[in-house]
Amino acid sequence: MTNYNRVYNFSAGPSMLPIEVLEKVQKELLNYEGSGQSVMEMSHRSKEFKKIAEDAEANLRKLLNIPKNYKVLFVQGGGTLQFSMVALNLLRNSKKADYVLTGTWAKKAYKEAAKFGDIKVVASSEEDTFTYVPKIKKEDIRPDADYVYITDNNTIYGTAYNYVPETGDIPLVADMSSNFLSREFDITKFGLVWAGAQKNVGPAGVTIVIVREDLLGHADASVPTYLDYKVHVDNDSMYNTPPCFSLYVAGEVFKHLLETGGVAAKQKANEEKAALLYDYIDSSEMFKCPVAKEDRSLMNVVFVTGDADLDKKFVAEAKEAGMVNLNGHRSIGGMRASIYNAMPKEGVETLIAFMKKFEAENK
Repeated sequence: MTNYNRVYNFSAGPSMLPIEVLEKVQKELLNYEGSGQSVMEMSHRSKEFKKIAEDAEANLRKLLNIPKNYKVLFVQGGGTLQFSMVALNLLRNSKKADYVLTGTWAKKAYKEAAKFGDIKVVASSEEDTFTYVPKIKKEDIRPDADYVYITDNNTIYGTAYNYVPETGDIPLVADMSSNFLSREFDITKFGLVWAGAQKNVGPAGVTIVIVREDLLGHADASVPTYLDYKVHVDNDSMYNTPPCFSLYVAGEVFKHLLETGGVAAKQKANEEKAALLYDYIDSSEMFKCPVAKEDRSLMNVVFVTGDADLDKKFVAEAKEAGMVNLNGHRSIGGMRASIYNAMPKEGVETLIAFMKKFEAENK
């Protein structure tokens, strides 16, 4: 493989992409499969792009074993738009929904949904700075709620659900932006799952929505056309010009995953990478991870020294050593290593070696 003099990018997103995918995209950039044009220049109504979109959906269905009664959408607007889109489509009977607050993005989703219905916080870990994931039971949920909403992986705080909440007949909705395709899950336990692409799937710009078909068609007539999931389903995600290039790259990532063992293989690799890093942090005298062990994310590893100046020094020196974007989110500081699918094990091993050296030099 060519040496591109690349850094290890531990960014929470946009993040690293597989080298093999980037090389393929580079090769096809000026002339996609003999079409004489770049995907960036291609009409979304062309037969070439239609096949790109159809293949992307088919391959995602293979990766996640998505049954026919679930629709796959590729839309724009990121998580910020999904916060309102979910509520506008799924508040269909009682206009009630129950939310679990496990971090900043869960709070934002809750506040947005509260504009449109009776939204209740049924559990929250905010009093403990979101360092754990609450365990919710079916009895905690209002029996007439239209849906229950969770944020499956909490990018800022480094926590993740290690269980699927039991909600009975009430649809469970999950924001899986930062752990989508990183581990296997059963889509039939959810009514709707959505994910921004820019962590494990591709460049920023495309958002994936997987929604059970019985939840479609309930948006009020006053809901803007673009915000009605059924409009996107009826038009195969082509109601308006989709984020073509982002969708194309995501499709190439799906192909790459299928060629390299699928989601199961990625889960095994991700568990190994995370275990290496957490084991070192737990054995270290300098670094600490504030997250409850049973709720630690495989994707976003947060850690601190306890000294804000030392944290800054660590981030700066790591950058000089070829490891970038290790600073924690601006709201909490510290450090965060996002080790998404495309982060090789060697990147984590390089980080651990640097951490050991830094600890020895800064006792």
